[in-house]
Amino acid sequence: MSKNKSSESVKVVVRCRPLNRKEESNGPAGSIVQMDLRLGQVILRNPRAPVSEPQKTFTFDAVYDANSKQGDLYDESVRPLIDSVLAGFNGTIFAYGQTGTGKTYTMQGAWMDPQKRGVIPNAFDHIFTHISRSQSDKQYLVRASYLEIYLEEVLDLLDPNHGNARPLELRESPESGVYVRDLTSCVCKSIKEIEEVMNVGNQARAVAATDMNEHSSRSHALFLITVECSQPGPDGRKHIRVGRLNLVDLAGSERQAKTGVQGERLKEAAKINLSLSALGNVISALADGRSGHVPYRDSKLTRLLQDSLGGNAKTVMVATLGPAPQHYDETLTTLRYANRAKNIQNQPRVNEDPKDALLREFQMEIARLRAQLHHRKWRTKQKKEQVDGEGWERDGDEETEGEEEDEEDEEEGVEKEAEEYVKQEQRLEREKQDIREDQFMLADEKQRLLGEKERMMGVLRKEQEATEQLTAKYKAMESKLLVGGKNIIDHTNEQQKMLEGKRHEIAEQTRSEREIQQQMLVRDEETVELRETFTSLQQEVEAKTKKLKKLYAKLQCIKAEIQDVNDEHVRSRQELEQTQNELTRELKFKYLIIENFIPPEEKNKIMNRLTFDPEEDQWKFQPLVPAESKSSQMKKRPASAVGYKRPISQYARVAIAMGAHSRYRVGVCVCVCVCVCSVVLCPHDETDWISAVVYNKDGVN
Repeated sequence: MSKNKSSESVKVVVRCRPLNRKEESNGPAGSIVQMDLRLGQVILRNPRAPVSEPQKTFTFDAVYDANSKQGDLYDESVRPLIDSVLAGFNGTIFAYGQTGTGKTYTMQGAWMDPQKRGVIPNAFDHIFTHISRSQSDKQYLVRASYLEIYLEEVLDLLDPNHGNARPLELRESPESGVYVRDLTSCVCKSIKEIEEVMNVGNQARAVAATDMNEHSSRSHALFLITVECSQPGPDGRKHIRVGRLNLVDLAGSERQAKTGVQGERLKEAAKINLSLSALGNVISALADGRSGHVPYRDSKLTRLLQDSLGGNAKTVMVATLGPAPQHYDETLTTLRYANRAKNIQNQPRVNEDPKDALLREFQMEIARLRAQLHHRKWRTKQKKEQVDGEGWERDGDEETEGEEEDEEDEEEGVEKEAEEYVKQEQRLEREKQDIREDQFMLADEKQRLLGEKERMMGVLRKEQEATEQLTAKYKAMESKLLVGGKNIIDHTNEQQKMLEGKRHEIAEQTRSEREIQQQMLVRDEETVELRETFTSLQQEVEAKTKKLKKLYAKLQCIKAEIQDVNDEHVRSRQELEQTQNELTRELKFKYLIIENFIPPEEKNKIMNRLTFDPEEDQWKFQPLVPAESKSSQMKKRPASAVGYKRPISQYARVAIAMGAHSRYRVGVCVCVCVCVCSVVLCPHDETDWISAVVYNKDGVN
């Protein structure tokens, strides 16, 4: 990683959708959200408050009203982030807001309509268009993955057996941070291929209808794009940088009373609200700055967004709002979270090999020194031309430095330089001929001068070769030229690059103007008192009274804000208590089944195998046999049987080694119940005896 220690804030933009037909039919109250696009401000009106109560104002990096277009949001707020990803940074774009406010529309939009394509399809076009226009010595590898977090379980949307697939595990490494183990990754070579990957995942995603949204997302979806770029460096080796783009479509926060969900949908809503609550806690902890602990592990969502919030990434948060009066509480909550997210600081760095980062620093320093050296040599050359007109004379080192600079000259300059070399060569030939014909010059002096001229001729030939190479390049370019200009494709690409550059400049200029206007408003409020002059006490009293009323209005606004925060805290607590009660009721139900329908010994076996994984924050079953002793499960042939017809005991092997018989004496006893009681010892062979113990009918020997 490069050692760029600069930090930047999370970029927060707000978008408000228009009123739908159902909201318009509920009453003539109208929209409660007003937007000042020039200042980047959102003004929220409380429909339940009296008219005298001041409205709440929030300021963001950019705001988009109901009339905004998809392309405007992408060009101004998202395009710079995609450019950073192509340069090797990590980038994240996520939409946050209440259900039914347009998060999925902002992220995906209508794929078939070019004017309504969302952030994700526009990002696809941006990435592959950039690759097609890049230099031929650059090689790219684009990989895509698609996952969803459903009921706090990470599922692979590209898995063919998605419906029956097992949840994936989250892992963390010092190099790549948090990642998903065994996640499917597809290599994409074109826009069509990556769109196909997106379509396959969308078909498997959990979607259902609620009272607030006919196509409500029931899970958080993350589309992950990895762009690897390989290009040769000055050392001739290929250097790789990796950019990662996370496109996040969050499920919306919702209340049961408004959505009317029940059963399975209610369980989904509970998990969605818990994960969004954890996300809000992370945003609050990072924005506070004084909290030493950030609760990333409270949810799978916050763990996956760990780099995006306070880590190594450039992040854009799109907060979506609903303008209907009945959604005032949810809109206010979204604005507060977005306002806190502005204060989150990330430390983005280019993802490259540490050696490449060091090499980059050296290259920048060498380029700076080379520019200084070239400027100094150019001034020396100008002075020589003024003095004796022999500006062509330079040593071999200067020629090498000039070669690299000459390759950047235009065609006209190359042709003039070639003509100059021809004239200089003719001049050297004439001087050599004059030296040879000079009869009054000493032989040693003549030889020295001829050697000097030969050296100059060698330098000139090297420069001529470099010029010929440049001329060949220009002729090759001429063969591609069409009537009236350059190659159409190259010319179009150059124009498109210029257009994108102008768009970027306009977006930057708009952003700068917005920031300057916001700063001017703040400074005007601070300096208005210093600029005031009074000609009478009456004017001063009126000004002070006006200022007092303004301060009193601010005080009332702050009091209302405190009351709203308390009310929001109470509502959040009640919702969490309701969720806790539902989970407790479900837990009691399952516990009742276990106690009454599972035998205690089986339950104990299960309990003994359970272990808690803090990394995954869930209980798991231990294997029946520990992994390290798997090799002991394989039953080998007894060692005592090696080389014998049948297995024999350790005692027998020792006995054989000692020279004794290999069998136990009692091992060959035969017990027979007969009436005769006697013990008979019968010789079996020279070294063994068979003893027959005969019992009488009473069982006494």
